[in-house]
Amino acid sequence: MAAAHGVGPNLFVEEADWYNEILLGAVVPGDWWRGLPHPMRSWLRNTVGGFLLYFVTGFLWCFVIYYWKRHAYIPKDSIPSIEAMKKQMIVASKAMVVYCALPVVSEHMIESGWTRCYFHVSEVGWPMYFVYLALYLIFVEFGIYWMHRELHDIKPLYKYLHATHHIYNKENTLSPFAGLAFHPIDGVLQAAPHVFALFFVPVHFRTHTALMFLEVIWTSNIHDCIHGKVWPVMGAGYHTIHHTTYRHNYGHYTVWMDWMFGTLREPEDILKKD
Repeated sequence: MAAAHGVGPNLFVEEADWYNEILLGAVVPGDWWRGLPHPMRSWLRNTVGGFLLYFVTGFLWCFVIYYWKRHAYIPKDSIPSIEAMKKQMIVASKAMVVYCALPVVSEHMIESGWTRCYFHVSEVGWPMYFVYLALYLIFVEFGIYWMHRELHDIKPLYKYLHATHHIYNKENTLSPFAGLAFHPIDGVLQAAPHVFALFFVPVHFRTHTALMFLEVIWTSNIHDCIHGKVWPVMGAGYHTIHHTTYRHNYGHYTVWMDWMFGTLREPEDILKKD
């Protein structure tokens, strides 16, 4: 799509290098990283950015819900232990270096002109920007739903990959830090629909990049066990049910895929039974 609108792949490279300068120039000592190959600079930027987002978001979230607003959102016996959160941080940290390779792959494909990614909103206009964004999010939602569901339904995938995440199966073992505590291949598989979508749906480059990294914040949110009651958002109230029943609420952003495919379970249904 970029070529069709006269935008060469070099603009995407320049944009990625600008991101590298902003982040790596600010937090990495020296300028040794500037001599690295372009993909390595992008991977380093993704990794540094991923760690910063994960830990800053996680610590701020935990400070608010476990200390500042202690017991306002979560009962005392549902607050995870420091030890449980440390284990989640270790699992996520080991996997982060692999997670952050996926955006490097997507950037390379975009920079090579293999995808339908576009650079300027003016190439499609604002109305079509929002149409394409909606299609992109639907594609991602559908893809993550089925990827997540198959990680449960296909027993070897669950045993060797997804079970790593499901050791956190009670409210007092779930925390914002559990959001990225996956086997690294599991995490990549569940994020892969963001990359597959680029081949089918025209998407704005900066929007795609932002959505990839906002996943860190979103996954922290849906693991905090606080039911926000904002329909049709697949918030923590729904996702906590997923961690306790294993057979419901596979969706990511919304409840629609679970509703369509018969796997939705409402938090209110659990409360009624209790």
